[in-house]
Amino acid sequence: MTPFIGELLGTTLLVTLGDGVVANVALARTKGHQGGWIVVTAGWGFAVAIAVYAAHAASGGHLNPAVTIGLAATGQFDWPLVPTYLAAQLLGGILGGVIVWLAYLNHWAATDDPDAKRAVFCTAPAIRSPAANLLTEIIGTCVLTLGTALILTPDNFKLDSGLDSSFRGLLVGLVVFSIGLSLGGPTGYAINPARDLGPRIAHALLPIPGKGPSDWGYAWVPVIGPLIGGVLGASLSLVL
Repeated sequence: MTPFIGELLGTTLLVTLGDGVVANVALARTKGHQGGWIVVTAGWGFAVAIAVYAAHAASGGHLNPAVTIGLAATGQFDWPLVPTYLAAQLLGGILGGVIVWLAYLNHWAATDDPDAKRAVFCTAPAIRSPAANLLTEIIGTCVLTLGTALILTPDNFKLDSGLDSSFRGLLVGLVVFSIGLSLGGPTGYAINPARDLGPRIAHALLPIPGKGPSDWGYAWVPVIGPLIGGVLGASLSLVL
C-alpha cells in the first residue's frame, strides 16, 4: 500500500466513523438520536485510533494536514511528500462524508433542522466569534500535536516502560477523546482541516433535502486554526 492510499483510506475511515457518530446523535429517528456529547467524543476518539492503526504501516498515519505540515515545518517530514499527503487527506474527507450520507440515507428527510444536517459533516461554533474560535482551534490542535509527540516518544516504549508499541493508535485516540471532552465545547474541535473541509465540500455537493447553506463564511477557521496549532505543537515538541 502506498502512502497516498494509506492516507486516503485512513482519512476516509476516520471521517466515516467520526461523522457517522455525529449523524447517529444528530439526525432524527436514529437508534442513537440525542445520545449526547460523550457519545460523540468517544466515537471520534475510537475513529481516530482505528484510522491510525489502519494507515500507520503505509503512511505513518498522519490523517491530518495540521500534522503533516507541522512535521514538515519543523524538519520532521519531507516537504516534497506534503502535497501527496494533503491531497489524499482531503479526498478521504470528501469520501467519508459521502459514505455517511449513504449510510443515513433515510434520515436526512426525517430531520427538520438544517443545522443538525450540516453538523454531521463539519463544525460550527457555539458562540460565533472568529478570533476566539480561531484561538480555540489553535489551542486544541497544539494539544493534539504536542500531546501526541510527547506520549509517543520512544522512551515511553522501552522494555521497562510498561507500554507496548501496539498501544500507539489507542493513545492517539485517547488524546482526541480528551480534547473533545475538555476543549471541544466552543467550536466542536475540528483540529483537522481535512476532517472539516472535505466533508463540508461533500455537504455542499450532495443532494440532501432541506440541508441549508454549508457555512463557508466560517470554513476558514477550522482550516487556518489547526494549521497554526499543528506547527506550534510540533515546534514545542522539539524543545520540551
